[in-house]
Amino acid sequence: MTGLMPRTIIHLDLDAFFCAVEELNNPGLRGRAFAVGGRPEERGVVASCSYVARKFGIRSAMPMARAVKLYPELLIISSHHSIYSKISQQVMERIRRLTPLVEQVSIDEAFMDATGLPPDGLQVARTLQANIREELKLPSSLGVATNKLVAKIATDVGKASARMNSSTQEPAGIDSQSLASYPNAITMVPCGQEADFLAPLPVEMLWGVGPKTAARLSDLGVTTIGDLAQYPVSELKRVFGKIGIELSSHARGLDDSPIITQSETKSISQETTFARDIRSEQALHQTLLELSTRVGRRLRQAGLQGTTVKIKLRWPDFTTLTRQVTLAQPTDQESQIFTASLQLFSQVWVPGKAVRLLGVGVSGLGPIIRQLSLWDETYEREHRLNAAIDSLWEKFGPGIIQRGGVKSR
Repeated sequence: MTGLMPRTIIHLDLDAFFCAVEELNNPGLRGRAFAVGGRPEERGVVASCSYVARKFGIRSAMPMARAVKLYPELLIISSHHSIYSKISQQVMERIRRLTPLVEQVSIDEAFMDATGLPPDGLQVARTLQANIREELKLPSSLGVATNKLVAKIATDVGKASARMNSSTQEPAGIDSQSLASYPNAITMVPCGQEADFLAPLPVEMLWGVGPKTAARLSDLGVTTIGDLAQYPVSELKRVFGKIGIELSSHARGLDDSPIITQSETKSISQETTFARDIRSEQALHQTLLELSTRVGRRLRQAGLQGTTVKIKLRWPDFTTLTRQVTLAQPTDQESQIFTASLQLFSQVWVPGKAVRLLGVGVSGLGPIIRQLSLWDETYEREHRLNAAIDSLWEKFGPGIIQRGGVKSR
């Protein structure tokens, strides 16, 4: 609340963003079943899929091999993340033209605080949707409510309803082929009607209700958000602890979480899934070196150092392990990151055992602090070498120069 005025929060979701961008670059994709992501033979996953593809049961985050089984004629498009990122920035710029109170949640999703903007939240949402459609030729769906929780759910409900309504008309002046399969929904929940809006919806739509929590709620006879709102708070607290109180509050449409205009980077990591399981010690060590190099460079680009090095390892049966170690001093140097990750790797890997995925990350981040008393000649040489490599990568790309390989023990 701002004084006696209820907040006006708008949630924006770019409909099937990656696919919409690909259709702009290649109009021949319009009306076709296609997915953006990795190749099935390389264990790729679906990053995004067209709404035509969704009719066959294909969904984001699904293994591409499974998607192809569901629809053998599926067209697979490689991701173009640099293009998506550039267009995402253009979208966010248009939101910030209306208000500086913007929280970007992901590349294709954001919240904005439109409290007090004339004439009202619904018209602000319509104006924003029209600007994005007319200037960038992109479809989007929006939810308007008094808080982030309900605004997000409003977007999801609006998109689902639009998809079910085959008679939905396209915005005037837009090529019907370009937006025909997108929701382009706007859903507003008036102040005071939050609980009524949420009541008939499945409890899984609430933040914090995953499969396990939903199953436990089902055992209590709670399947809708309305059921949850009516369930005794004392019992929810007994079963779920403090989270039970939060669940009850959310079920009644209450949420006072603020718009966070800047997010603090908590960790920087890189990982790779191998096209085929790797058993070679040298190949696995080389991968750790490459991942450590990328992490170190990203740290330096961000002006950060970290104190905790972490590795992620996945076996062929999808069992995933993580291990971490805290360093004596923060670092942004890949040699130190690699040394730590190699030690962690040796603690869990059995020679000859196949590995599906490897990842390296650094957390405990903070700004770079130069404590000259801690610098010995080796560290200073390493720092200068990395600075030179970074400069070359910046000018000519990461393939121009690489560190030497590692030898197996």
